[in-house]
Amino acid sequence: MPHSKTRLICNCDGTMTLDAASLGGDARPASQLCRAQLDHFRAALGEFAEITVACTQEAPLFAELAEDAGYAGKLRFVNIRETAGWSEEGKRTAPKMAALLAMAECAASDFEIVSMDSNGVALILGRDSVAIEAAEKLSESLDITVLVLPGADIQPPRQTTWPVLQGRIRKGTGHLGAFELTVDAYAAPAPSSRAKLEFDDGRDGAVSRCDLVIDLTGARPLFHDTRPGYFRADPRDPVAVARLVRDASQMTGTFDKPRFVNFAPELCAHSRNTLTGCTRCLNLCPTGAITPAGDTVAIDPHICAGCGQCAAACPTGAASYALPVVENIAARLRAGMRAWFDAGAKEAPVILFHDGDHGLGLIDASARFGRGLPAHVIPVQVNEPTQIGPEIMATALAYGAGAVQVLAKARPAHDLDGLAASLDLMRAISTATGYGDTCALLQTDDPDALEAALWHQAAKARAKRASFLPPEDKRGLLLMAVEEMIRTAPDPVETLPLPQGAPFGTVNLELDACTLCLSCVAACPAGALSDNPDQPMLRFTESACVQCGICAATCPEDAITIAPQIDLSAWAAPRRVLKEEAPFACTSCGKLFGTRSSIERVLSKLDGHWMFSGAEGAKRRAFLTMCEECRTREVVIAGFDPHEKPDL
Repeated sequence: MPHSKTRLICNCDGTMTLDAASLGGDARPASQLCRAQLDHFRAALGEFAEITVACTQEAPLFAELAEDAGYAGKLRFVNIRETAGWSEEGKRTAPKMAALLAMAECAASDFEIVSMDSNGVALILGRDSVAIEAAEKLSESLDITVLVLPGADIQPPRQTTWPVLQGRIRKGTGHLGAFELTVDAYAAPAPSSRAKLEFDDGRDGAVSRCDLVIDLTGARPLFHDTRPGYFRADPRDPVAVARLVRDASQMTGTFDKPRFVNFAPELCAHSRNTLTGCTRCLNLCPTGAITPAGDTVAIDPHICAGCGQCAAACPTGAASYALPVVENIAARLRAGMRAWFDAGAKEAPVILFHDGDHGLGLIDASARFGRGLPAHVIPVQVNEPTQIGPEIMATALAYGAGAVQVLAKARPAHDLDGLAASLDLMRAISTATGYGDTCALLQTDDPDALEAALWHQAAKARAKRASFLPPEDKRGLLLMAVEEMIRTAPDPVETLPLPQGAPFGTVNLELDACTLCLSCVAACPAGALSDNPDQPMLRFTESACVQCGICAATCPEDAITIAPQIDLSAWAAPRRVLKEEAPFACTSCGKLFGTRSSIERVLSKLDGHWMFSGAEGAKRRAFLTMCEECRTREVVIAGFDPHEKPDL
């Protein structure tokens, strides 16, 4: 029965240098693992419960052999050739190879699948005969309706095979299998149309439901290009139209996509009591997948394209990326950094985050045709570069990295505002703590430009590094990573002002203005503000504050302001008392209720009011200083009516 694990490493026919001793005592070297030494792999299938193969080029071959052998263990693959061995510094890459192997052996996190069903009901939007020609080609595979813009010059068909209608889309919602479009100027053609289609008088507000929307109007797009089921091409570009027809013709059946973002609405700080707080995700989402939903927001997983900016920016952890979860990336960084230093490396590496399409392509091109990656640059593949938030960057630096680089396309499909904000925050922290400007964005499609950016950075020695176990929640990881990053920094600090929009900070209270009404406590979505059930008191937990600003908007006395900052002493303190008072004693029975400042403020505002003048007015003033039970007794037993108009 297999009970252990091994690493099968290969120097790819002698094209790179391997140091098996530095890659772990369980590493088994080879030179042609996928050919002459394939029996090494077959033997490992019967001997080990976990096998890591340091080759991705021949992964299909190894996976097929494992399936044929009925292998029930864990089989993992990692690329150490293009990412490490094929480099001008290939002889110095043993620590990097050790890090890559260790990261590959971290178990991947599970994620959910979202399904969408399409019956092939398609609405083609057009302005000319291009839409009709596309409909002719798609009619064999889809259920077609054509909607042309008012004024379109369309020759009547010899036979009505599919509807051709007139209309202009006012708004649209939905996704593949569930589109709903509101149509204005909606009209059917006159059957007597001769030279061109003539339409009846149009009506506004018609509703069309379909599975697919095919947009050949050349006008402003209805949806983001990533919206499932939405196909758009310039009608003047025949190649693009042909590609659209090819792709749309295959859109019948059930289609699966990952649920990219996990969402916990109870943690959301968007709104309370109709007052808007955090809008970071709403401002960043490029696809329209996020909408307000009362006190929280709603994320439509069918529309979400997985850029991850909402999760990277979310200060509470309500939105967290699922492919993989941040705890998984943190665990990979921890394993990789430990292996790096255990393999004898003295300098701090650069962590290069990249995706599996654009970034991996540049790395492969550099390895095959250029200098390759420097020995001190460890590539870490993620689903999207924009999913990298401050918690991941801080984690990398805390574990011993010397710098963090995020590789993105020169012309990405969406804005990188969320990533830019994360980088600004990390620059503010790292610059103030002696790291220097260590977090940066590399935006390029050129492998030579990538090399130029990476090879000019010299590796630096690192005196201290953290080894904490990453917590499972995103907010907890953010706080712990930033704290450990600062603690192990070249120049640690206790307090640090931050730019606006930072996910943590303090609450400043104007004591004289605050009446301890505690409306801010009821409104705080993160539980940073709290009361004391035994005494009038306002307390503040700084590590919980996400700087949403709802408390300041709620305060009736405008006594609260917020300020983004890091204060490690305040983070370590459980709660800080902002204000406390002795409770007010009922003037009738002596029972404690309310606060003295609130009662006195109410009475002071009533000075000079005609309803509180004279003898009857004095009774009303006294009524306000009683507890609830005494007020009830005064009304029911004594017959006192506080609303009765006094004699003047």
